[in-house]
Amino acid sequence: MTDHPLSALFATIAARKNADPATSYTAKLFSKGRNKIAQKIGEEGVELAIAACAEPDKIVSESADLLYHMLVLWADAGVSPDAIWQELAKRAGTSGLEEKARRPKA
Repeated sequence: MTDHPLSALFATIAARKNADPATSYTAKLFSKGRNKIAQKIGEEGVELAIAACAEPDKIVSESADLLYHMLVLWADAGVSPDAIWQELAKRAGTSGLEEKARRPKA
């Protein structure tokens, strides 16, 4: 599924992994490490939740921000979009409650 728009964005993000942090926001995120990337995902998730409740006109832009930062995390962790698409395909047609019940208990 490499023609998926998120896969194309992922390729751009991955290509900037070793770019100059002074000239690339993406490279700057990578240079700060996974904890910073995870922090940004949390921030963007909260901003999306706030938009959903109070500023629905910002849902699209906040969703894009969250997806972008999630892709940065995938690239940092060496997870390809295809691995995510495969996981989603495995879950297709399965009740969300059923799928959650199959997960190992933490």
